[in-house]
Amino acid sequence: MDFLIYLVCLGVGLVFTLLSAIFGHFLGGGHEGHVDGSGGHAEAGADTSDMPGVSALSPTVIACFVTSFGGLGIIFHEIPATRNPWFSAPLAVIGGIGLSGAVLWVLRQLFSKTQSSSESKIAEAIGIIGHVITPIPENGVGEIAYVQGGSRYTAPAREEKGQAVPNGHAVKVIRIIGSQFYVTAV
Repeated sequence: MDFLIYLVCLGVGLVFTLLSAIFGHFLGGGHEGHVDGSGGHAEAGADTSDMPGVSALSPTVIACFVTSFGGLGIIFHEIPATRNPWFSAPLAVIGGIGLSGAVLWVLRQLFSKTQSSSESKIAEAIGIIGHVITPIPENGVGEIAYVQGGSRYTAPAREEKGQAVPNGHAVKVIRIIGSQFYVTAV
């Protein structure tokens, strides 16, 4: 009976992994959205952090535990000294926790090394030179484009003294209030 439980766990874990890979690749897409607050794409799961990464309760880690529990249970069941379920089950649980913990650690290391944000810090845009891409009318709002940290951004902009600035002119960001940039012609 215990061998059957191990076999089912191994099979369920492997099938879940294969289906996740197939459906996640072909049907999931998953890169169209943005996770507000977390700063990027994050694996689903319950966690208290707001950082991108992998939760200890994510489907990936749980599937790893179930699969390793089943596989190790089968191995321990085949060893005469650990054939008894009172030995094989606790060893399989400990092994499953160890293997899924190792996978969790590797995935978190991978995410922490590769996660970065292309979003600039708005306060660092003060002093940057940009170009008007939508004319700024007198006492009105236009739009500028600027490059920060290797990425191009656009923002609504007003001329500091309320003057009109035509399309294509270079401007310097003087201050930022909310999401609106105040600029002067360069």
